[in-house]
Amino acid sequence: MAGKKTLEERIEVTKQLLKEDLNTVRAGRANPALLDKIQVEYYGVRTPLKAIANISVPDPRTLLISPFDPKSVGSIEKAINEANIGINPSNDGKVIRLAIPQLTEERRKELVKQIKRYGEESKVAIRNLRRDFNDDLKKQEKAGEITEDDMKRELDETQKKIDKAIKDIDAIIDEKHKELMEV
Repeated sequence: MAGKKTLEERIEVTKQLLKEDLNTVRAGRANPALLDKIQVEYYGVRTPLKAIANISVPDPRTLLISPFDPKSVGSIEKAINEANIGINPSNDGKVIRLAIPQLTEERRKELVKQIKRYGEESKVAIRNLRRDFNDDLKKQEKAGEITEDDMKRELDETQKKIDKAIKDIDAIIDEKHKELMEV
């Protein structure tokens, strides 16, 4: 069945997107992925921050942004403020420093809610994949392309893959939860 492979591929894409979303949630230590979704207005064009600057981690609590074009420091600083990541940038005219503050208990709880929401969205996407694949199987059975026994076997296999994917998503969320709750 050609559908099996695409189901697995789509599940992997969903899990990868979840991981990318979770990387943008700050966990109290410096991580360049925190800035992945920031877009900077650069000569009239929205440009990803990492395309116009080098991002380094000089110590566990600091991100250092070195723009390739020193004139873009102001617009990078503005984009970081607009991104509302909870960190105030400071610049010396050449580079921007982001001091990652220790997370408060209240902020940790907000971030846990956020990662759980990301996890729930991923589970919904996985369940939608199941519905789509089950509908396709039922159509194939009605059209006589597969037997009823084949359809039932495929439905069971699809359900097993979906159950495993949901467990994987829960594990990814639990791992990020532990990272957030580290003091």
